[in-house]
Amino acid sequence: MPAPRKPSGPPAGGPGRGRRSVTGTRRFFAALFLAPALVLLGALVVYPIVYSVYRSFFDQAGTGFAGLDNYKALFTDDTIRTAVKNNAIWVVLAPTVSTALGLIFAVLTERIRWGTAFKLVVFMPMAISMLAAGIIFRLVYDAAPERGVANAVWVGVHDTFNESAGYPKAHPLPVHPLRAGPGGSFVTKAPVRAGQPVQLPLVGVIPANMPKDAKPAKAAAAGDGKISGTAWLDFTKGGGGKPNVIDAKELGLKGLEVEAVKDGKVVASATAAADGTFTLPASADGAGLRLPASNFKEPYNGVEWLGPTLVTPGIIGSYVWMWAGFAMVLIAAGLAGLPRELLEAARVDGANEWQVFRRITVPMLAPVLVVVLVTLMINVLKIFDLVFIIAPGSSQDDANVLALQLYRSSFGTDADLGIGSAIAVLLLLLVLPVMYVNIRRIRKEGRR
Repeated sequence: MPAPRKPSGPPAGGPGRGRRSVTGTRRFFAALFLAPALVLLGALVVYPIVYSVYRSFFDQAGTGFAGLDNYKALFTDDTIRTAVKNNAIWVVLAPTVSTALGLIFAVLTERIRWGTAFKLVVFMPMAISMLAAGIIFRLVYDAAPERGVANAVWVGVHDTFNESAGYPKAHPLPVHPLRAGPGGSFVTKAPVRAGQPVQLPLVGVIPANMPKDAKPAKAAAAGDGKISGTAWLDFTKGGGGKPNVIDAKELGLKGLEVEAVKDGKVVASATAAADGTFTLPASADGAGLRLPASNFKEPYNGVEWLGPTLVTPGIIGSYVWMWAGFAMVLIAAGLAGLPRELLEAARVDGANEWQVFRRITVPMLAPVLVVVLVTLMINVLKIFDLVFIIAPGSSQDDANVLALQLYRSSFGTDADLGIGSAIAVLLLLLVLPVMYVNIRRIRKEGRR
């Protein structure tokens, strides 16, 4: 039988001599490699935080101790309170809507053939900077329908169901047989008589805005027992026309509404043809003719998206446009990892697609949804670019958020670094709970 081995002892010269500590070597090199990162972390993160807290207790000049006055201003100044309120709206709406849309897009495009192309299109806004997105949506929300896409669509839908006025700002001249009536209407200066053609000339309409199918105005023929007349644009392009005379180049006011009024009641009405002519029945004899105000009201120009009321929801919409693709990609990745046998088993057991989605898909995607929500909440708390670029100066106070107010308080005309530092500390305190939840979730996932 082989002899048992003797335990090897320490090398000559005493225990541990001639060998370096492996643990000590690793710690030394670890500290050596971490030192640059720790220096940068201290210089760029720790020091600014500590100094901001310190500076928040001093006045605007930085020489006098202000105590908690700067923090009191956060809850007493109307502008800052508006920023806090808007930040709360952002934190509630923007992450929730973005995550919900991302979930819907991810689920609906999971089984369709062109799902990848759709996801690519939805994710593309993430490649655009906040500055570019802000400029894009500043144009989208432009109040003029000919420039702003949102108002162009809105006005198009409105005009589909509501006819717009044909001749806004049209009016008669003092020499015309018309005068101003109540409510923006125009009435004839004298009653009309059967057999005597009526002239209703107007000015104030740009010829280029006339209906495309308007024809040269034509003098109405005397009707047998009826009231006939002509409504036309009493303006000759290039000059040379005469007032109250139908010149060759003058166009009829097609579609102009004409009413015959007796004793305050409308007894007849007519609409001018393409050449401006119209005919009223014999019952209009002796009545005064009225051009209702509906002919001249201003056209509908849509919604003031960047006004005080809608500016914050409008900017949140631009944020959702950018970040819904981010949420969709993360949720789609989580959806791809779900065990398909569970979903198929639920369908075999008789569950419909809504029940499968609500009772199986969403609960199993809960960790991913939490990741998306927490990430977007942290991102939203420091939102600045979109608000600064999209909100016009007239409504920037109404769209104000803490990050924008931090910039305005620190670098504005009346900069107060004390209040600016207090806002920075408040933002840090608001972010810390969200970060704590995120860290706990990461540790919990790591223990699994």
